Amino acid sequence: MSRIQQVFAACKGNNRACLVPYLTAGDPHPKHTVALMHALVRGGADVIELGVPFSDPMADGPTIQLACERALNAGTHLRGVLDMVREFRQQDAQTPVVLMGYLNPIESMGAERFAEQAAAAGVDGVLAVDLSVEEWDSLQPALEGQGLDCIFLMSPTTSLERAGQMSRYGSGYLYYVSLKGVTGSAALDSVAVASRLAELRGTVELPLAVGFGIRTADQVAQVADVADGVVVGSALVQCIADAASNGDDTEQMAAKLELAARELRSGIDRARQAA
Repeated sequence: MSRIQQVFAACKGNNRACLVPYLTAGDPHPKHTVALMHALVRGGADVIELGVPFSDPMADGPTIQLACERALNAGTHLRGVLDMVREFRQQDAQTPVVLMGYLNPIESMGAERFAEQAAAAGVDGVLAVDLSVEEWDSLQPALEGQGLDCIFLMSPTTSLERAGQMSRYGSGYLYYVSLKGVTGSAALDSVAVASRLAELRGTVELPLAVGFGIRTADQVAQVADVADGVVVGSALVQCIADAASNGDDTEQMAAKLELAARELRSGIDRARQAA
């Protein structure tokens, strides 16, 4: 059982959802990222999604697009991101880390080589936004060979048939996009999310983590009541951007991010309490 699977199983056993915060590696500078990852853990993160900055992040809204620009301008690249995970693992051998990004940098390195280096660095799973389930064999076998989970992204328009394929070829969890739009959109419909997850649970066996459009502790609580995991990205990335604009150093930036994560964790902790 992978670290990701262990965490989701433990949270299910405790009748609560996983908190899965996202941050963009190298934003605003690579020197901050490892400290920010540790801050997320102190704030209550169960799994960290670490974004690999990419020049054309088609699924991301303006907040994460700008984070990618800052990271790339600061010289962040895929090998550097793996170095960040390796450094994070020097102090944290428990918290799963999922690399989230796009196929181009992986294909440039080569799937087999990437999987070997990612596993050696301490990565637990990979979510390539533009990896379609029909092309699963271009990456999944290499990841599986290194014990890494391959996580697929599904949208509200994904058919149950395709969701079943994602569950069959994927592992760890499935990422359900809560709305038709990009990250950071403000149109969360928790009733629609609950209805769709109920449909999907008849088809998929993997845990379902929900992201996009979730920014506040109240929204986290609504989603955590029906999902196995809740992903929050843009709100935390904006917290980092604001701190950087304020001239904060790494320690100050980490303190603000920990506080923001702790607030989101409060939403997780109060979900399902009435059940």
